[in-house]
Amino acid sequence: MKTAIALNQENLGAMPSNVQTPSYDRDKVKTSIVHIGVGNFHRSHEAFYTNELMERYGILDCGICGVGLLDFDRKIYNILKDQDGLYTLVIKNLDGTRSAKVIGSIVEYIFAPENPIAVIEKMAHPDIKIISLTITEGGYNLNEATGEFDFSNPVIVEDMKNPMSPKTVFGYLAQAMKLRKQRGLAGCTIQSCDNIQGNGDVAKKALLNYVEKAEPELLAWIKENVSFPNAMVDRITPVTVASDIENLQEEFQVNDQWPVVCEPFIQWVVEDKFAAGRPEWEKVGAQFVTNVVPFENMKLRLLNAGHSVLGMLGALHGYKTIDEAAHDEDFSVFLKAFMDEEVTPILGDLGDIDLDQYKASLIKRFQNVYIKDIIPRICLESSAKIPIFLLPTIKAQLAGDGNIARAAFVVAAWCKYNDGTDENGNSYAIDDAMSNELIRAAALSHQTPIRFLEIEPIFGDMVDNKAFADAFLASLKMLRSKKVKDCVKEMNSKLA
Repeated sequence: MKTAIALNQENLGAMPSNVQTPSYDRDKVKTSIVHIGVGNFHRSHEAFYTNELMERYGILDCGICGVGLLDFDRKIYNILKDQDGLYTLVIKNLDGTRSAKVIGSIVEYIFAPENPIAVIEKMAHPDIKIISLTITEGGYNLNEATGEFDFSNPVIVEDMKNPMSPKTVFGYLAQAMKLRKQRGLAGCTIQSCDNIQGNGDVAKKALLNYVEKAEPELLAWIKENVSFPNAMVDRITPVTVASDIENLQEEFQVNDQWPVVCEPFIQWVVEDKFAAGRPEWEKVGAQFVTNVVPFENMKLRLLNAGHSVLGMLGALHGYKTIDEAAHDEDFSVFLKAFMDEEVTPILGDLGDIDLDQYKASLIKRFQNVYIKDIIPRICLESSAKIPIFLLPTIKAQLAGDGNIARAAFVVAAWCKYNDGTDENGNSYAIDDAMSNELIRAAALSHQTPIRFLEIEPIFGDMVDNKAFADAFLASLKMLRSKKVKDCVKEMNSKLA
């Protein structure tokens, strides 16, 4: 086997011919975007679109400066620093073929815990037009039930005491915007790329709530000079595993310490509301619209909720990856019926979108055996995901006396999931910010089943809705007495 070539700027010219590398001069790239949260999704999505714009059109004024806010980000910081910001994107097609492309759009990276002032100054630099975010659903620090900013969070308390040594995105943004105001600079766009309904609105609310208490004199300036476009983002991007690194070395002779693997499908629908201009991402496939809501609803309630359906059912059964669960005929029939009968009726007008084709494509994407999206990734932080992906469908259906049987069943499966063992007796960790409360409520539900729905930050007053509570209790009783596949078969037969 040929020796794999270490990925860095110096070695780009030596890469094999089957690896696409940047043809543009990275030394001429001008940074105008700061991105907070350089994980796999950012690198398969926004950074990919930006690289395509540079590669295909020679537009070089949209370079990205990545920022790692957390101690956890040290590993990716060290790797990107070692690789001159370069990484390999491996696209795994449905037919098993793979393509490898080196992405060069991240031209700077700052590790915030080592140099918080450098991050603030970078965000406040006049060249920066956009500050984009992938900080996960839980990163916006909003109570899931009330939607209010959580000022009791210890790191928020700390940021308000020590504003020039922030720990949270809100602390950094507040100080950067304060500098822009003091220096008479223009505002910028704060662009959420997270899977959240109204992600721009959520980012705006969280930041304004924080600023109102931490830097109240800054509030009016932000409202007037900063925009928060909503966006729908989509590309299945699993966790990178050791075999991905090994396969890249063997098939493409590239030694990349942290490549990204993803599916071929990609979508980005963005509200065209940018305070200081934006890259022409529409040239490379992004869609700019006046109203993102229909696209958001479609994606969050079908794709993301579909992931949660397969994740919860698959975890209980003992499957390890989403493609395994999606290839299970009983689970796929259940999922298709959930999408057709419970989600589709409440999506509203989707214009020219072929919804049947979109749903069919989702099943195929879930079944991509080459992606191997692990079920623990899908199930982690479910206390932030379920209220966004699944509960809105239940609430909309309840408002019209509609069908909630399958959605309620998934909530019951989530309750059982928090017991921490699958049906084969294998244990797994409950990786969730609310794990203590979830595990306790699930344990109490063995004696008092309704206890799980009494987790107020997640369910609010939904426990008081008799139709939902009854459907949940019936499903949980069934799941406590039978295997999940037997329950699903029964549901499929009864509801057909």
